[in-house]
Amino acid sequence: MTDRTALGLHRARATAFFLQEEAVAEAQDRLSEVNRSFTNPVVVTAFPDLWRDFSTIADDDRLDLAVESHDLVINALTLHWANDPVGQLVQCRRALVPDGLFFGLMFGGQTLHELRASLGQAEAEVMGGLSPRVLPMGEIRDLGGLLQRAGFALPVADSFTKTVMYRDAFHLMADLRAMGEGNALAARLKHPTRRAVLARAAQIYAQTYGTPNGLVPATFEIICLTGWAPHEGQQKPLRAGSATARLEDALKAAVKDG
Repeated sequence: MTDRTALGLHRARATAFFLQEEAVAEAQDRLSEVNRSFTNPVVVTAFPDLWRDFSTIADDDRLDLAVESHDLVINALTLHWANDPVGQLVQCRRALVPDGLFFGLMFGGQTLHELRASLGQAEAEVMGGLSPRVLPMGEIRDLGGLLQRAGFALPVADSFTKTVMYRDAFHLMADLRAMGEGNALAARLKHPTRRAVLARAAQIYAQTYGTPNGLVPATFEIICLTGWAPHEGQQKPLRAGSATARLEDALKAAVKDG
């Protein structure tokens, strides 16, 4: 699904890190609620400079993680590009010591829904069909289920939304490139998009989502995934599809029982 070479080139040119910085702040805030000291944490990230206080590894298809070598694994906004998300989660779970904590952040299905709809309508009108342009992203219920499939105990999935205002769709697309989040789908068109498609998409975007002050919103849904490596002192895992408990309650329960 992902062209890793293209993704690497996009990331190497990245200059805008505000969403990555948001992920750092969210992880720090949530981990501060856990009454536990982590002695050997590691972060899976494409931008290690933002995690200077942690050991970091790249989000390759095969993660550089030894079995039961960490008590905390953080996956920082990389899972949406994984060719095998469940496989990556399994690798993270195996890298945890018993009762170790996994915390992941990834873009969810509501991310860039405005841009996806506008581009889809524009391409259908101008070209008479659709091509892969925006990475498909999972919904929160499905992603919570992935934690259980990967063998985590006490799985929890929740989300928050960040809305960013732009001058127009062109400004947004330029910012996505600056984030290193440009189109790296293996099935993407390899030639430049016709100007008529982009112009029509920008027009649709402004007409459908524009605000009275002339700006357009872009939605970024960030899903937070939390799970624990199984341990005999933990509660029994929830049945599949029922990971609806609040994160704070799950973390406190795990700490109390551990």
